[in-house]
Amino acid sequence: MNNEYILKDFPIIKNSKVTYLDSGATTQKPISVLKEVEKYYNNFNANPNRGAYSLSIKSTQLYENARENVANFINANSKNEVIFTKNATESLNLIAYCYGLNNIKENDEIVLSIMEHHSNLVPWQMVAKKNKAILKYMYIDNNFELPEEQIKSKITNKTKIVAITHVSNVLGTINPVKQIIDIAHKNGALVVLDASQSIPHMKIDVKNLDADFVVFSGHKMMSPLGIGVLYAKENILNDMPPFLYGGDMIEYVYEQDATFASLPNKFEAGTQNVGGAIGLSASIDYLEKIGYDNIKKIEDELINYARHELSKLEFIQMYCTKNLNNHTGVISFNVKGVHPHDVASILDSENIAIRSGNHCAQPLMRFLKIDSTCRISIYIYNTKDDIDKLILGLKKVYGVFKKYIEKG
Repeated sequence: MNNEYILKDFPIIKNSKVTYLDSGATTQKPISVLKEVEKYYNNFNANPNRGAYSLSIKSTQLYENARENVANFINANSKNEVIFTKNATESLNLIAYCYGLNNIKENDEIVLSIMEHHSNLVPWQMVAKKNKAILKYMYIDNNFELPEEQIKSKITNKTKIVAITHVSNVLGTINPVKQIIDIAHKNGALVVLDASQSIPHMKIDVKNLDADFVVFSGHKMMSPLGIGVLYAKENILNDMPPFLYGGDMIEYVYEQDATFASLPNKFEAGTQNVGGAIGLSASIDYLEKIGYDNIKKIEDELINYARHELSKLEFIQMYCTKNLNNHTGVISFNVKGVHPHDVASILDSENIAIRSGNHCAQPLMRFLKIDSTCRISIYIYNTKDDIDKLILGLKKVYGVFKKYIEKG
C-alpha cells in the first residue's frame, strides 16, 4: 500500500490546493471517520447514560463500544482504564490535580524533560509550587536526544513523578520511554507518558511499556477535535478523587454529602462527546486498516526525503537528531536571518501550510537559544511532491530576503 492510494480517502487533501504540512498540530480526517460521525448524529443522537428509551440506550452502547475499542487498541487490561476527555491537555491536568496534588509532598521530586509541551510542564509547575516539591529537568545533548546519563542522574529515589513526551513535538526525537519507565519504577516513581505525537505513528502497548498514565488527543490521529484519552492503571484511578463534579459521576447525593460512581464514570462528569468518541473509534479502525508497518514505511521515506532535500539548502538550519531510527513525524528548521512567521506567511501565499512559533515549548526554545522555528509535520497523505513544493517555496522565501540577509 502506498500513500497515493490513501489520498482518495481524505477530501480536504484531494479537493484542496493546499499542501498541508501541519499534521503535528492536527491531522486531516478520512471519509470513513466523517461518515461515522455523521451517521451517529443523523440516526442515534441522544444523551448517553441518562435515558431509559431506546435512542439513549443506543447512544450509550455506541459510546461504550468506542471505549472498548480504545482499550483494545492500546492493550489496556480493562475499558475502565480508559477515560474520555477533551484532549491530552485536559488529561494531563486531571492527573496533576487528582493524583499530583494528593500524592506529591514537600521536597518530593518531579522530573520532566526539557522537550515537554507546556501541557505536560505547566501543570507540574503548579503541583510543585502548591506542594513545595522540586521540579527537575532532563536535558538533551547536541544530537537533540536525551542521554542516558541525564535519565539515570535525574531520576532518583526522591522522584515521585516522571512526566515525559514519547516524541518531541518540536524535534521529532523518539525518547527511550521504556528505559525511562523501568528506571522510574525501580526508584518508586510513577510515569506520565504524553503519547500525543507518537500514537499517530507507532503502536502503543500500555502493558508492554508498563506505563502508569498515558495521554493522547484524537485530533492528532485523524479523529474529530474535542476528544482525548487518559489511560491509567485501574488501581491508581480508583485511589484518585474526581476531577470535575456534577451529573453522571455520582452514585448518591445527599444535602451535605455525595458518593461517586465507579470507573470510568467517576472522571466523566456531564454530557460527554459521544460523536467525538465514535469518530476516535473510527480513526482507530482506519489506522489498523492501513497498519502501522505501512505508516512507518510511508513516513520514513518522506521524512528522510525531506531531510535530504532541506540539507541541500545552505540557508536552512535544521533541529533534529542525526539518528534516522530515532526520529519521526516532524522537522523543525529555520531560514537563516528570516523570522519563522515571515517564512510561514510567504509559504502560505504559495498554498503551503506549515507551523511557525515556539510550538508550546518555550523552555526548549530557550535551551536551544532560539525564539521560534518553522515546523513541518507529515502524515500518510503527504507525498514527495509536497516536499518538492516546500523546497521551491523556501527558495522563494530566501529570494525575497536575500539582499537584506547579505547586508547583515
